Amino acid sequence: MISGKKVVLGVTGGIAAYKAVEICRRLIENGANVVPIMTAGAKRFVGEVTLSALASEPVKSSLWDEEDPIPHTTLGQEADLILVAPATARLIGTYAAGISNDLLTATLLASRAPVILCPAMHTEMWEHPAVQENIRTLQNRGVIVVAPEDGVLAGGDIGKGRLAGINAIVSSVEQTLTESDLQELKILVTAGGTREPIDPVRFITNRSSGKQGYALAEAAIARGATVTLVTTVEQEAPVGVDVLCAETASDLRSVVMACADNYDVIIMAAAVADFQPSKPESRKLKKSSKMTNLDLEPTHDFLIDLGEGKSPHQTIVGFAAETEELEKNAMEKLHKKNLDLIVANDVSAPDVGFAYDTNEVLLLSPTQKKAVPLSSKRVVADKILDAVLNLRKKKS
Repeated sequence: MISGKKVVLGVTGGIAAYKAVEICRRLIENGANVVPIMTAGAKRFVGEVTLSALASEPVKSSLWDEEDPIPHTTLGQEADLILVAPATARLIGTYAAGISNDLLTATLLASRAPVILCPAMHTEMWEHPAVQENIRTLQNRGVIVVAPEDGVLAGGDIGKGRLAGINAIVSSVEQTLTESDLQELKILVTAGGTREPIDPVRFITNRSSGKQGYALAEAAIARGATVTLVTTVEQEAPVGVDVLCAETASDLRSVVMACADNYDVIIMAAAVADFQPSKPESRKLKKSSKMTNLDLEPTHDFLIDLGEGKSPHQTIVGFAAETEELEKNAMEKLHKKNLDLIVANDVSAPDVGFAYDTNEVLLLSPTQKKAVPLSSKRVVADKILDAVLNLRKKKS
């Protein structure tokens, strides 16, 4: 967990500097206290106001800060981690040589916190022997380097040097700062809303975005678990997570039930449709057909199967999206489906549930109740995993 951790985010003067804005947002969502440092070059690509508005503190850029006579020492000593994204060839070379010529390099040299560098530059620069030698020097000193990717570069060139994906960068921060308290566990998470076909064009679905399921997968992999994500959503998964795809409730059931026995924890965050069309059409229904009703039938609630068939070592977690009598309805589902934990939320409340980046939930087990106030879904994910870990400790 990175909640409450102080991350100094260094931004240098490369075209990829604009991606630092999204990196900052993601780290804040995950609970980090982000302090941005911008070099003079970075300000040519991104405005200070943008990062200041998103970060925990205003942008810092000068060694001559009147409020703090030694800002580099203060930042270096207080930081739990320093992340430089993007890191230019100049920054890498200066840092490797131990030269302090601005606030960012001075902070890097004045800190004993872990450092993550995310290089971004043109292919020719990245492959230059001097740059590669500097990278090796820094790695030998313990600096973590998130290597650049192949892709389209500034000017339309294609090659290696593109800043690593934001998921990869955030995952590196998570894994560096997070205690591996789930490393013995294999966890399966489901995410997204299922789609039940009416015909080859139309389907019944729900408002689930899959964000809470993805946040759970991200949190679990950061805490050392082996994670599989079964998803109905076309979205980039957290680095290190195995992904299986499904579309309908039947698909999801087939995928999950086929491998359920292999997992210590199953978290059913997906919003599985309660109903499906009785007889999906093989051809598109034309408007001229004047269909006046749609025959529906219940889908099979295979969470009941998981609860009934769970082995002693397994922990099964369900979700309850409600609009009234939240605790009562959730407790009924918990007992009916023989679950170890249920995550209940009132999706009619402001900023809660479907499509939002935030959530407010009630965690219920047969013997305990814990309310999680409105927080980012990533923070909620860690609270859910904490509850799972506590339940498992009590079982053992």
